[in-house]
Amino acid sequence: MSLERILHHFPLDPASRQVRLVLGEKRLPFTDVQVRYWERPKELTALNPSGMIPVLEETDTDLGRHLVLCEARAILDHLEETVPEPPLLGRDAAERAEARRLLTWFDRKFEYEAGGYILHEKMEKRLLGLGAPDLANLRQGRDGLRVHLFYIDKLLQEREWLAGRRLSLADFAAAAHLSVIDYCGDMPWADFPAVKTWYMKLKSRPCFRPLLADRWPGLTPARHYDDLDF
Repeated sequence: MSLERILHHFPLDPASRQVRLVLGEKRLPFTDVQVRYWERPKELTALNPSGMIPVLEETDTDLGRHLVLCEARAILDHLEETVPEPPLLGRDAAERAEARRLLTWFDRKFEYEAGGYILHEKMEKRLLGLGAPDLANLRQGRDGLRVHLFYIDKLLQEREWLAGRRLSLADFAAAAHLSVIDYCGDMPWADFPAVKTWYMKLKSRPCFRPLLADRWPGLTPARHYDDLDF
């Protein structure tokens, strides 16, 4: 079977990063297409009417089949079903349930209470030309971030990985969100040693290397962003 993949994404989008990490961990080659999603390009909305990223196209040239998968959760579920090795939802029911819970936690609760504030003020406003960051919103995002980091730190003091004994989609979801905040220079690593150790393990994996090379004009990463021994 000859399968070709095209990933439409934005490098500093946490949802896009989740998919890139999983594609890398499963060693699945793909063509990388960066999208300025905030401009709502016609090519993107033709693939996904919501105009959201990421979008993964899969083409089986032998069977003449073309599949368009829209947004991170649908893509992750598809990859886990069609490329089961290595398994990234855990090998037992309890760990799979916990991985799914944490996936939802980061994409909903963390985004709403922490990441969304920080990335809107530090990144989206600059991309959209909306002026300087609102300090009250930044403070709220940073306060929310610390609350979540206390929780993550507690989990990691009790477990090897976020959902249990094995690396899972939960780890990639968390790393995707935290890595963009780290790019912006807002991660208080020194205050959360268990989180820092966990992130260093992830950061050293081959699947993470493309993320460390990400740069976007006008958005300069923190100095330590691509340092494995930060």
